[in-house]
Amino acid sequence: MEKKEEVHLVKRVAKELGLTYRELGEEIGYSESNLRKSVSENRLSVPLKKAIELYLENQKVKKLTEERENLKDMLRTFLSKI
Repeated sequence: MEKKEEVHLVKRVAKELGLTYRELGEEIGYSESNLRKSVSENRLSVPLKKAIELYLENQKVKKLTEERENLKDMLRTFLSKI
């Protein structure tokens, strides 16, 4: 049997990211009904867990890339004024 905290991974991630199950499903390639079924049956398949983990990692990389680009823009602006 899966650990309870893993089973609620779908619920936790959707809430943290402010996404509905439908929106989260679209992002990771699952249907809303599959996500709801996973939560209601207290099951989390390995592929679903991996899809969510990869999605979260991708979101972190996007955020870091955006922050890096913002920093580069700020440095360019600063250096152009010197």
